[in-house]
Amino acid sequence: MGLICPEYNSIKSQISRNLNKKLPSNVTTFAEIPSESEYYKTKRGENFMIFKNSNLIIFQSPFQAKLFKEYNDDIFVDGTFFIAPKFSYQVFITRTYAKELDSFYTTSFAILKNKEQETYKMLFEKLKKNANTCNNNIRIEPKNLHSISNLPFINPEYIFDIYVIIKIKSIKNNYCQFLKFLEYFYKTYLIDYDMKFWNYYNNIEHITNNASESLNNYLNNLFPTKPSFYELIDKLNELEHLLYYDYQRKIRGIWKIKKRAINKANEISILEKLRLEVKDVVSQQFN
Repeated sequence: MGLICPEYNSIKSQISRNLNKKLPSNVTTFAEIPSESEYYKTKRGENFMIFKNSNLIIFQSPFQAKLFKEYNDDIFVDGTFFIAPKFSYQVFITRTYAKELDSFYTTSFAILKNKEQETYKMLFEKLKKNANTCNNNIRIEPKNLHSISNLPFINPEYIFDIYVIIKIKSIKNNYCQFLKFLEYFYKTYLIDYDMKFWNYYNNIEHITNNASESLNNYLNNLFPTKPSFYELIDKLNELEHLLYYDYQRKIRGIWKIKKRAINKANEISILEKLRLEVKDVVSQQFN
């Protein structure tokens, strides 16, 4: 137990530091985000902020870049709006799965000003470039990119039909804002991107996106209201530090790794049931 829990005096000192912590004055626009700050360093003194422009700021420690490179078969991505500072659109998070440790690890955080395709494109270009730089220029190309939505679970044969059904219902109910999103989704994910990069109906290794959603829930619970820029960065820095030590302890065998009980047969059965239900809906709509 002593290997896991810090001593009382250490905990007491940390609580005292947190209570007395004085964060810099709040940032109110993207333009006010500084290019340099003491908060852009990890608790181990390494660079944490790797890129910043007028629409995007990315945080990825060398440890996270290492994980991004070593475990790039499956990268889980998700965005959360609840903890995004008021001047921004969302906080975008990437995670990966270390199979031999049976654990998920966050590999980057980013604050986005908008949802433009060019912003997301720049984000992934910079993450890959940073991971390549930190890992002797080894080329990194994720095999599977997992994102939120129910569509990644659906048989690709039915996705266009489901899109049409959703659009018909949205027009009927005059969901103007959602129709704008559907247009963006259609152009971005059904036209510009190959479906195989975000649809994993046939991939039973990671059948849900709970890895990202659970982290989002954890982060959302940290902030009862939208955090300031520095409050957010401070918490993300703490989270990176906790994950770093979790990883170090597990690879050294200090923490026992529990095997995850997954019934793949049940997962496939559920998906097949969902596929048949969707097929039935499509048939009723167009017959």
